[in-house]
Amino acid sequence: MPADFTRETLAITRGLWPLAGIDEVGRGPLAGPVVTAAVILDPERVPAGLDDSKKLPAAIREELFGEIMDKALAVSVASASATEIDRINIRQATLLAMRRAVSALPLAPLHVLVDGNDPPLLSCGCEAIIQGDGQVASIAAASIVAKVTRDRMMARLCRRFPAYGFSAHVGYATPQHRRAIAEHGPCPEHRYSFAPVKGVWSRQ
Repeated sequence: MPADFTRETLAITRGLWPLAGIDEVGRGPLAGPVVTAAVILDPERVPAGLDDSKKLPAAIREELFGEIMDKALAVSVASASATEIDRINIRQATLLAMRRAVSALPLAPLHVLVDGNDPPLLSCGCEAIIQGDGQVASIAAASIVAKVTRDRMMARLCRRFPAYGFSAHVGYATPQHRRAIAEHGPCPEHRYSFAPVKGVWSRQ
């Protein structure tokens, strides 16, 4: 079943509005940033078919991305770079990107719903929901925005560093990607704290 607006409706009845959903994309790749999005949906204009971005074909994600950007009350996207990931670790970088996304919202939320079980520390209330990106409409919308945005970022990086094929695997550890690293060494957008780069190359 697609994600629905039940949690948000309950929050509205409890006075917890505006409410934002947040999600991240890119914790696991060997290259590129971790990207987070925060979305406050319009209760009167919730796009149909919202779901965990990983379950959706790319064409549907793109269509829903446009609809979310058109209909949501507020959307923000933030990231933490590969350099930041190397410096503070992927967990802390993800939490940092989440805080950045919430802070960048043009409409300040009273409450936030986040996918997973590791919520960031925020000045407003925050609730973590395991597999929330497949259950909660606002989190699903954030998942889609973050995924489409990161995929586009990796396509731009592919033009800068064509040897790695970033547009095909968006930085994940595919055999193609590992072969490219072995042949060319890592580029500045790789995560030097992740194997197979860790302990072999150093960031210049």
